[in-house]
Amino acid sequence: MKVLLIGVGGVGEAIAVVAHGRPWLEKMVLADYNLGRAMAVQKRIGNTDKFPVEQMDARDVSQIVQIARKYGVDLIMNAVSNFYNDTIFEAAYEAGCNYLDMAMSDYGENMGSHQWKQSAKWEDKGLLAILGNGMDPGVSDIFAKYASIELFDEIDEIGIRDGAALDVSGYEFAPAFSILDTIEECTDPPLVWEKERGWFTIPPFEKIEVFDFPEGIGPLEVVDIEHEEVVLIPRHIPCRRVTFKYGLGEKFIDVIKVIKMLGLHQKEPVNVKGVKVSPIEVVAACLPDPASLGDKMSGKTCVGAWVTGMKDGKPREVYIYQVTDNQESMRNYGCQAVSLQTATGPVIVMELLAEGIWKGSGVLGPEAFDPRPFLAKMPQYNFPYKIREEESQYSKSIDQINHIQP
Repeated sequence: MKVLLIGVGGVGEAIAVVAHGRPWLEKMVLADYNLGRAMAVQKRIGNTDKFPVEQMDARDVSQIVQIARKYGVDLIMNAVSNFYNDTIFEAAYEAGCNYLDMAMSDYGENMGSHQWKQSAKWEDKGLLAILGNGMDPGVSDIFAKYASIELFDEIDEIGIRDGAALDVSGYEFAPAFSILDTIEECTDPPLVWEKERGWFTIPPFEKIEVFDFPEGIGPLEVVDIEHEEVVLIPRHIPCRRVTFKYGLGEKFIDVIKVIKMLGLHQKEPVNVKGVKVSPIEVVAACLPDPASLGDKMSGKTCVGAWVTGMKDGKPREVYIYQVTDNQESMRNYGCQAVSLQTATGPVIVMELLAEGIWKGSGVLGPEAFDPRPFLAKMPQYNFPYKIREEESQYSKSIDQINHIQP
């Protein structure tokens, strides 16, 4: 498979590092607006033929198409902010390439609307676009799909729960992921889906709950935020309710509230002494690059699907999750935990596509595919997952869960 990777920030770099050395990968073009950044990642990998570099403006459809055709790529991997989803998506179609991204554009129930509307066109051309292929969304959706076909007869609620116990030395406030995406998710009204009501929003930070995260992370305050799973999961997984709650913590919540109160979450440029600047990009520029924080971070990050429902006539409640430890992440890959956790899922999806295990056409989400081949490959990527539940009658099947065969 030949891949055009657009964006080699923290997650893009981790995608290249994880994919390096995999036999299914013939070439991965490292494209970024910052050519020096792309060259630094290439130097780190040490293979200029397999990982060529290109400077690219993700807003320029014609440039993306030109570079895709130059290398004859099969797949375009969008690893930049969702601000650029539509142009990269259009370029992939024009270039005749399959497409993956990790986050969706637009707001509320309209997330990804520009892309969903073009599904028939992609089908007619025999092309496949899979939206939301990071960790969450992405792996989280795959966990939910697995629960629906293997662990439950009926599902009441699928709740994605994301939390971490990560410390960043030397900084009062230093998000470990894209602050642009984080601010957008946390300042838009949280989205909930219910079978009887469809999609609806609730006020931000209205319902603060405590969720006990595994493997030493412990109880964290979690809040509803707008997130892609609430739009994606109901399309292919029968259930009664879908939610997303993020363990932000009191300090993070306070910072986001101030950013919104001051209008610093806005994308639209404002005039500052004759210069047009975007407030949200100013905030991002004032914070450290998440890719640079690995050696300053300690702790773990966890993402999982909390699912409730019925199995064999009895109530059941499980949490299917993946935990990444920053110390192990830095030791094994030289990438910080959040970046590595977000990057590994897309690389596994690339392998499934390259091997023809996942296939199709049109515009879909990851929950549209069989999750079992994905889960079977996770141990091969040093990316283990686990299932936690209270009911001992299922302990045997859970102990055997990492031995799933595709």
